[in-house]
Amino acid sequence: MLALSFSSAGRNLTGINIVGPSNAEPPSPAMYQLDIILKRGNNLAIRDRTGTSDPYVKFKIAGKEVFRSKTIHKNLNPLWDERVCLLVDSLREPLYVKVFDYDFGLQDDFMGSAYLHLESLEHQRTLDVTLDLKDPQYPEQNLGTLELAVTLTPKDGDSWEATMLMRRSWKLSSKHQSMRLSDVHRKAQLWRGIVSISLIEGRDLQPMDANGFSDPYVKFRLGHQKFKSKTIPKTLNPQWREQFDFHLYEEQGGYIDITVWDKDAGKKDDFMGRCSVDLSVLSKEQTHKLDLALEEGEGMLVLLVTLTASAAVSISDLSLLDDPNERRQIMQRYGLLRSLHNLKDVGVVQVKVIRAEGLMAADVTGKSDPFCVVELSNDRLQTHTVYKNLNPEWNKVFTFNVKDIHSVLEVTVYDEDRDRSADFLGKVAIPLLNIQNGERKAYVLKSKELTGPTKGVIFLEIDVIFNAVKAGLGTLIPVEQKYIEEEPRVSKQLLLQNFNRVRRCIMFLINAGCYVNSCFEWDSPQRSICAFLLFVIVVWNFELYMIPLALLLPLAWNYILIASGKDTRPDVQAMEDLLEEEDEDFDKDDKVPRRGPADDRRLPESHILEDMLASWHFEWIRVMVDSERKGFMNKLYAIQDVCISVQNALDEVASYGERIKNTFNWTVPFLSWLAIVALCLATVIIYFIPLRYIVLAWGVNKFTKKLRDPYTIDNNELLDFLSRVPSDVQVVQYRELKLDPNPSPNKRKKNNPG
Repeated sequence: MLALSFSSAGRNLTGINIVGPSNAEPPSPAMYQLDIILKRGNNLAIRDRTGTSDPYVKFKIAGKEVFRSKTIHKNLNPLWDERVCLLVDSLREPLYVKVFDYDFGLQDDFMGSAYLHLESLEHQRTLDVTLDLKDPQYPEQNLGTLELAVTLTPKDGDSWEATMLMRRSWKLSSKHQSMRLSDVHRKAQLWRGIVSISLIEGRDLQPMDANGFSDPYVKFRLGHQKFKSKTIPKTLNPQWREQFDFHLYEEQGGYIDITVWDKDAGKKDDFMGRCSVDLSVLSKEQTHKLDLALEEGEGMLVLLVTLTASAAVSISDLSLLDDPNERRQIMQRYGLLRSLHNLKDVGVVQVKVIRAEGLMAADVTGKSDPFCVVELSNDRLQTHTVYKNLNPEWNKVFTFNVKDIHSVLEVTVYDEDRDRSADFLGKVAIPLLNIQNGERKAYVLKSKELTGPTKGVIFLEIDVIFNAVKAGLGTLIPVEQKYIEEEPRVSKQLLLQNFNRVRRCIMFLINAGCYVNSCFEWDSPQRSICAFLLFVIVVWNFELYMIPLALLLPLAWNYILIASGKDTRPDVQAMEDLLEEEDEDFDKDDKVPRRGPADDRRLPESHILEDMLASWHFEWIRVMVDSERKGFMNKLYAIQDVCISVQNALDEVASYGERIKNTFNWTVPFLSWLAIVALCLATVIIYFIPLRYIVLAWGVNKFTKKLRDPYTIDNNELLDFLSRVPSDVQVVQYRELKLDPNPSPNKRKKNNPG
């Protein structure tokens, strides 16, 4: 039996049994406010091999988690000193307190629990409480104690208002990231600094596979932020060379938890070791090289960690850019004279989230409780919740630092739900380069996939100020990876779409080859004569500098066509219709039971893909029947990995082809102008400098790069440039939808196929 000891105002109450609540009938106001101070733990249980634990505490009422403390690392007598205010509507449900040992990447270890019966508490009096932690399966074990200070206060008044306050105190989690709507978290979402981490390499890691090697990857975690590195196959000394940033919320630093895993297709990945970084001992504005030995494993990791000061991130009710003096200072900060100062600080974006209209009703009452989340790359801020309203007004101003001018601003509206994940109401994605400064616009909310409209409109006013030189140089470095990304899934429809996108790229090359071949075949004598004369003149006068000069011609030609109003680029709506027609053809082909003999002469592309899939399917079945050493689930996972690999490979090939086309089509004018500048520089350099000197300089740079900077992050400037150009799918996702108050039945059906 667990026991509590209370002390208040010099009066001690001992021997109170937590199982037996008070027999007196307590008053029954509409609500009770429960204020708890989680002070400390004493002599907690050991759960780690190092003889310590990483404890944190959870509070639950009626089976729902209402509070989770921070984690105190490597301490059996932790000091939390955290305050929480809860609103409860009944004293019959006890407060369930559980303590866990945090294990990153593994299941957290149970360290004990206790109950606090609220009916036993005196009203409007602060009580010091000591909870004896026990394990229900082994009640005789002593697992330490927790010290709390508890105050229970009846709350009279409007029950609806109290209910709304209570809903604010519950934890809300979305599908992408956990978000607690308490005041503590709302303050904590403004980060105080940036932690830049470069994962360089691993040394002498533990072999986990039968071939004597491993396929290692690394997971990082700082609070709710996570990052997963790429997998390096068949090595014990992997070279990752990856760089990423975390936000630093706590002034005193924090711990970065790091685990190393061996990738195994078709089964659970093997754990290879762990380590951690204590940020509180690292000096700021300085790069630290860390050699971290792996605990519970072999080998070490090499990292570069840099702590920098807080970026200009804020949430307010007033706009900084409305003040002429503030705007002038920001314009000077990102002027051309400061182009080479702090290259990572490209610019600043200010987003005014004004209001939304006509949102979807997500609750059974016909209303919603909307709040808005604003994201720029890995920076994420949110508004307050407006309860029971389909036309909410937020009037909040968000300010972000811009590290990549090609980033996309995402504004998502959710419905707060007390008992489950937040409901999605709508979303818009706005590339920073598409923003018109100071313009208040109504954006039609889209679906999660950003392919079609959903119900509602959101009003935003956005300003972007940036340095063009820094933005151009930043285009040639690797794009920042998002921490929160959905796991890739096998989709028959997406597989077909990617197949058709690759087919269109291949057909363009085939048509270009046929056009050249027609000149050799003299299908058009006039065209063949012109081609022959051009061939003789170019070959006779050819110089190497003419290659980049020739690439300038289609850029200049397309620019002249666009400037003269003769835009030959395919319309965004036409691209969207093309993608939808492919999906409709795919659905139609699924409904056709068989083909006639006449149709066998030329199969549709969708049937070709179906035949390929069928052949793969039968081959997989044969492998599954022949191989009896592996389990059925392992084979299914292997099949899924193959399908995802094929799906992603098709998407990557098609995306690069579309991005090259969109560069020459001036889809993003900033990038097309940047390509013109680069090609002009290449032309001048090749014209004035002999080729042997250029090749010599390139070779010397490549050979000495690792000697000059052993921990440099490898990259390909051309691929980094192309990664900023949107593919056709992204062009469709980023386009603005026009507000259509009376959509036709056909459009309704197209946007809502279900």
